[in-house]
Amino acid sequence: MVKKMPENVPDDIAEEIENKGGLKEILKNVPSQRELGRSAKMFKALSDPLRLKIICLLRVQDSCVCLIRSVVNIAYSKLSYHLSILKNSGLIEGERKGNYIIYRLTDLGKKVAGEVCKK
Repeated sequence: MVKKMPENVPDDIAEEIENKGGLKEILKNVPSQRELGRSAKMFKALSDPLRLKIICLLRVQDSCVCLIRSVVNIAYSKLSYHLSILKNSGLIEGERKGNYIIYRLTDLGKKVAGEVCKK
């Protein structure tokens, strides 16, 4: 982490930084490595069109694996992989109901789906 201003910063940039309270103050607005890691995980999960389709389906209807599979038309093993990525990124969650796991969007997933799944 940068503790002090490098000497070779252009004067106009250095002046802007000082007007904003200094480098330490600016760095308070930069997320931590942990927060950036969580965001990167979420964006990676959203980088696949199939996972986006799952997110959009779950925006409209909580679903079991059999319904999701019929919509995305892939093998169960591949679907399990994609659902795992979405779960690990905090976008979806599953709840066991009898023999089924019903998947739904988390609050974060709903927020993302509101942006991604506009028609």
